[in-house]
Amino acid sequence: MDGEKGTLIDTDARFEGTLSGKDARILGRFKGDIEIKGRLVLGEGSVVEAKILADTAEIAGEFKGEIVAERLTFMEKARVTGTFDAKILSVREGAQMNGAVSAGESRKAQPQAAPQVAPQAKPTTPIPPAKPAAGTPAG
Repeated sequence: MDGEKGTLIDTDARFEGTLSGKDARILGRFKGDIEIKGRLVLGEGSVVEAKILADTAEIAGEFKGEIVAERLTFMEKARVTGTFDAKILSVREGAQMNGAVSAGESRKAQPQAAPQVAPQAKPTTPIPPAKPAAGTPAG
């Protein structure tokens, strides 16, 4: 995003509300909803609590909330908690992640095959106890 146009929330900024657009870089504090048709970068010093929908998201700071993205990368210094849904997920060594993850091609609601169930055994007639043989003491 360097040299490109896009929204920038600088290190000294605090923002609460809804952010939408093509590309965005958050280096400060943000709380709210984010919808980006492009690349979203949360820098190392960022502290973000949000529900995010983006084509590409790169997280290097502190994040709490929900992310839905085609491509999601947690950088080395990322500290994330929440729910993460991505077609392509990358977690760099050193990143800390807590929460639920859904990743890969099958992440979207797709019909799943019905589970295979073993056939139930049919009830049988109980076998009566054996009678003692003739000449054998019953006892």
